[in-house]
Amino acid sequence: MIQELKNNFGHLFEEALLNEINQVGTYKDVSEGFKMMEIGDYVRSMPLLVSGAIKILREDNDGDELLLYFLEKGDTCAMTLACCIGHTKSEIRAIAETDARFIMIPIQKMEEWAGKYKSWRNFVFESYHNRLNEMFTTIDSIAFLKMDERLLKYLKEKARISEDQTIHSTHQEIAYELHTSRVVISRLLKKLENLGIIELHRNHILIKNM
Repeated sequence: MIQELKNNFGHLFEEALLNEINQVGTYKDVSEGFKMMEIGDYVRSMPLLVSGAIKILREDNDGDELLLYFLEKGDTCAMTLACCIGHTKSEIRAIAETDARFIMIPIQKMEEWAGKYKSWRNFVFESYHNRLNEMFTTIDSIAFLKMDERLLKYLKEKARISEDQTIHSTHQEIAYELHTSRVVISRLLKKLENLGIIELHRNHILIKNM
């Protein structure tokens, strides 16, 4: 496992830290659609993503979801970090967008390494910075983009994350993640198809022009 760590995090962490991660970390493999974290859960450990992608969602008072951002290889979740450090309940839902593999790091090690390894402190700060920028991008999309622009941006991001031009999501699932109605999404998808940007099929959406 140490070689896998070096391949994925060797550019970020010194060898001593990689060895510690290997000793205390717990590897976990999950399938697409697996719910890794639920709103209201206490966070006992922090994930380092080795492969795959995780989507992070927020929920409003009516139970409707909004996609905040994706985590990719080499990432961790700043909101998970905040919950770990503050010993508070999770305010997000984390679901595997693709099959994924990650390492769970115990809370106490996170705090210990922050004082012991500069590379770990830099990683944590950079993670906060990156996730905050992604949150700003999401807010900007909601505030400034029309729904058809948000939809196209969403489809392109899904294709980039999965490295597949075919999107296997229902109209209802897309509506949930963009916090709108299925009727609106179906109408806009048809509009994009008429423009030649996508092809609609019974069980998938094909993006023709990226």
